[in-house]
Amino acid sequence: MRTLHLLRHAKAAADDPGGDRARPLSDRGQRAARAIGAWMAERKLAPQLVLCSSALRTRQTLALVLPSLARLPEVLYEDDLYLAEAPALLQRLREVPVRAASVLLVGHNPGLHELAVLLAESDAGAFPKRLAASFPTAALASYEVAGDWAHLDRGSARLAALITPKELAAGAN
Repeated sequence: MRTLHLLRHAKAAADDPGGDRARPLSDRGQRAARAIGAWMAERKLAPQLVLCSSALRTRQTLALVLPSLARLPEVLYEDDLYLAEAPALLQRLREVPVRAASVLLVGHNPGLHELAVLLAESDAGAFPKRLAASFPTAALASYEVAGDWAHLDRGSARLAALITPKELAAGAN
């Protein structure tokens, strides 16, 4: 069984003179990323590979989460993940080497949200319904994937967890 974690970057500052790619995390975003990291640490999440957009806000989110992971993963920062749409994200995941049993993808909405919904499309229950409604900043969706990455497709993963910083602050973990 493979695992896939989709992490939306934490809350970023509204504007940056360097443009959208250079937008840093806000103070709220930094707190949220640390909270999600702590949740990941409690569950001993240990992705072997991290695929991260090259935007500053995704790199900063990952930097705050990395120390919480159960082991240090291979990290790839990729320009093509910046604001990528769901089909491009899905294609990138299909290219993950078979040897990687667990992957963390750090990216942006709307593409990340669309991918999250697409993967869980055949699931029933509360998680997929909540996911369809929204995928806020610093949200983490974790999936169980039965097949190889090359066969990842619509409805091919089971949504095992969905957590947001707001839920953590409310004590609903």
